[in-house]
Amino acid sequence: MSYFPAFIELNNKRILLVGGGVIACEKLSRLLDFSRDIEIISLEFCDEMKESIKLHGLMHEQRPYVKGDIKEYAMVIVAVDDIPLQKIIYDESQNLKCLCNAVDSVDYCDFIFPSYIKEGDLTLAISTSGSSPAFAKYFKAYLRELIPSNISNFLGEMR
Repeated sequence: MSYFPAFIELNNKRILLVGGGVIACEKLSRLLDFSRDIEIISLEFCDEMKESIKLHGLMHEQRPYVKGDIKEYAMVIVAVDDIPLQKIIYDESQNLKCLCNAVDSVDYCDFIFPSYIKEGDLTLAISTSGSSPAFAKYFKAYLRELIPSNISNFLGEMR
């Protein structure tokens, strides 16, 4: 089954990112296009993650995840290789009505991260529901070429 496309307003919605490695850093960079209300918990942080945390002034804690950590969050991104921990966090998120994305574990996801293009107020999302990430990447590049270079200004004038 394919995923329902939805754009979620993240203003005043706290996001928890569990993980501090390269994949977690990739998810963080995508989240930062839409929100700064992101906190991070991880046992370790890669250098790129440390730089991003410092650059954006993000709250972070170097420690393991503890049950209950997500209770104050609207969304949690679980970017760790520990599948049992992904399941624990997902199960907890279901009881707390917190949206969950466990990287590379669709069984523990309420949503997925689509490939997207963001130019000012314009956001285009592309998803193959996981069947062909390579096609989504190609199609994204194709669509990017079709977007006028002044689209941000144009959309600003339309307000």
